[in-house]
Amino acid sequence: MFVLIILISYFAILYTYSYFHGSKNSNETFFRGDRNSPWYLVAFGMIGASLSGITFVSVPGMVMWSDMTYLQTCLGYILGYFIVAFVLLPIFYRNNLTTIYSFLKIRLGETSYKTGALFFLISKLIGAAARFYVVCLILDRFVFKEFNIPFFVTVPFLMTLIWLYTRNGGIKTLVHTDVIQTFFMLLSLGVILYGVMDVLDFSLMDAYKEVVASSHSRIFEFSDIKSPQNFFKQFISGAFIVVVMTGLDQDMMQKNLTCKTLHEAKKDMCTYAFAFTPVNMLFMVLGILLICAFNTKGISIPEKFDSLLIEAISNGTLGIGAKIFFVIGIVSAAFSSADSSLTALTTTYCVDIKEKSDDVALRKHTHTIMAVLFSFAVLIFNYFNSTSLIDAIFILCGYTYGPLLGLFTFAIFGRRTVSDRLTPYIAMFSPVACFIISQLTLKIFGYKFGYELLLLNGALTFGGLYLFSTQKKSVSAEG
Repeated sequence: MFVLIILISYFAILYTYSYFHGSKNSNETFFRGDRNSPWYLVAFGMIGASLSGITFVSVPGMVMWSDMTYLQTCLGYILGYFIVAFVLLPIFYRNNLTTIYSFLKIRLGETSYKTGALFFLISKLIGAAARFYVVCLILDRFVFKEFNIPFFVTVPFLMTLIWLYTRNGGIKTLVHTDVIQTFFMLLSLGVILYGVMDVLDFSLMDAYKEVVASSHSRIFEFSDIKSPQNFFKQFISGAFIVVVMTGLDQDMMQKNLTCKTLHEAKKDMCTYAFAFTPVNMLFMVLGILLICAFNTKGISIPEKFDSLLIEAISNGTLGIGAKIFFVIGIVSAAFSSADSSLTALTTTYCVDIKEKSDDVALRKHTHTIMAVLFSFAVLIFNYFNSTSLIDAIFILCGYTYGPLLGLFTFAIFGRRTVSDRLTPYIAMFSPVACFIISQLTLKIFGYKFGYELLLLNGALTFGGLYLFSTQKKSVSAEG
């Protein structure tokens, strides 16, 4: 009962804060935040927006099978954020864009524009719903099952809470509520870390020595080029993951486009770039300490790495305080991710698909419909109740970002005129060809593609666009 009260109180804080910072009911506020967001608030809030509930649960468990090698990818993220800050942001600001896909219309044409927007809508709706589904399962287990509340009630209830505090202020609301959610997420991480150290009777220095001495503290992998954990593969892939998953994703870029000036947007992005890696490192430190706690207490370590933190919470190893803050952390990460997805979906549909950025009624209706579709997708995942289905969905969504990489790369650096009417077919063909190539490579050479599959996908899209393009005298990258 106490945990449910905490959850409702947490929402009350968000709703109250959103009421005072997002009550201006205009599309300029909802879509662009009136372009006056303080850059430091955006930077801090982006930490919570980037770490979904799945990340909160999964990253500690990663050390069970890949040690701390994920930090190699995080280091690549830093390079990626600088590319976004100094290559993409200047283009978006010079063109005064509300959505980033509008640049495709300026540079490539109407059909390419709609193709990019549709790829985002489909992949974001399905991917974000799949992530939210996993979090709903966790909350159902730790909060709602105690009151015999069925899952088909839990999902609409949680989505309604998100809809309520985003329906008027939109992105302006999220810039401020993300600050709250990031704070609570980091606070929860700190409390859980303290709880593990308390169980182990560790001081900070003891914890440091344990992590350094652990076999799971390995960060760098240079020897095996075929390994998914190879440094060069992870570092380069990490940079491109950020370029695509942040720089070419309306969900992640919408907040950055609310900064007052390009200079402030760059400061926001660069500051956030250096903050993201230490936070992920703390999650991995938590994982190593949890393994130590399990071994010390004689508790069997779960076979599934995603279950490491959940098992420690559910079996009472860390106490009731850790359970409460675990729920707060999960909710903070999940809400921060889901609310921005809902807002971005609404923005993209109104601005890019319908091209009615001033229609307030359309925006309100779309926001409600997207919330319903979001809930419906989560319930469908629950109906099939298949982990393999969820894994397949994440893989599918990963493939859909490749065409966006190819489209934007051609739009920015290409010096030719694309065959606009063929763009949808090229964008659909590239992921299929990418999948076939990856399977053949694995079968013939034994090489398994990792994150670098995104680069291959983007290259195939770029190549297709180039193949069916014509020479143009001059093209400006700024449109």
